[in-house]
Amino acid sequence: MATQTDPNQVRLTGENQYMRLHEEEGGPMTTRCGHWRVLFSPAGPGHVMFLRSDVTDHQVRIYTDSQALARWLQQEIVTSGEFADQTLDMTAARFSRMGDTQSFWTEMVETASEHIVLTWRDFGEPFVITVPVGSDPNRPLGWSSVFVPAQSAQLSLNGKVAVGRPFPEPRAERLSSTAGLALSETWLRP
Repeated sequence: MATQTDPNQVRLTGENQYMRLHEEEGGPMTTRCGHWRVLFSPAGPGHVMFLRSDVTDHQVRIYTDSQALARWLQQEIVTSGEFADQTLDMTAARFSRMGDTQSFWTEMVETASEHIVLTWRDFGEPFVITVPVGSDPNRPLGWSSVFVPAQSAQLSLNGKVAVGRPFPEPRAERLSSTAGLALSETWLRP
């Protein structure tokens, strides 16, 4: 009988909601957001949100309830691009959510002076993405996730709504979106 266990080391499991908004298809991103709800990692559980948007004057911000988790994500998972800079300041925040994949999903991030609300709606058919460990020569990690694409999404900061909207995006043979939910996301290392 073939083994049904994966020999690789589990580095993270949780969720990674994402939102990339554009004013027009193929145009520049007006908002880029990665919202992590981590259940297990070497840095422990917690929440981290990486954000750059017109509502932040295009400044990159990191919100978290665990600075250790935020830095670990930058060292191990979010290792390139605008969110990888480990000198970025972090803002302490409280995280909550409501809704479900049947109607809407809302994540709320609260700081001493900010109230951020992210909402996804009009969900498409969920599908699983798997990137095998070692399949990318530039990154030894692999991951899998249940993607739930959203046809509409909105982000607001203190009531100011970010411009732009999500657009359809192909993921191999499946139609996805530039905004959606990544549930049961698990990252592995050889």
